[in-house]
Amino acid sequence: MTVLSENGAPTPVAVTRLRAPESLMGPIDPATLDSAVKSSSLYGRYAQAVDRESAYEKLTAAERQPVPETPKAAPKAASKPAKEDESMVQQVVGSGMFKSLARSVGTQIGREITRSLFGTARRKR
Repeated sequence: MTVLSENGAPTPVAVTRLRAPESLMGPIDPATLDSAVKSSSLYGRYAQAVDRESAYEKLTAAERQPVPETPKAAPKAASKPAKEDESMVQQVVGSGMFKSLARSVGTQIGREITRSLFGTARRKR
């Protein structure tokens, strides 16, 4: 067996002995397995099987129950103005393309700041 020294250099080979594993290559005898299980400290906790109600069972039971009817609220008289009344700036800022562009620019700025702080700027090739 070789070990590294304090300098990182390999040391001379040392004679070692290995013990053969004390395990079986085949299935264990059922009586031996049963005695090993019953002698375990965890046997008392896990000996009895518990069949708890699954999330699927809870959801399907909830679907089968009738939904209680609630009185409908009166419609609001003063509702929000339609999207037509939004200004052009609000429409542009609210668009998905603008959000994607802003996220991309933010990511690039953050990356450049991180590179400048930690000195990992791109190397010229």
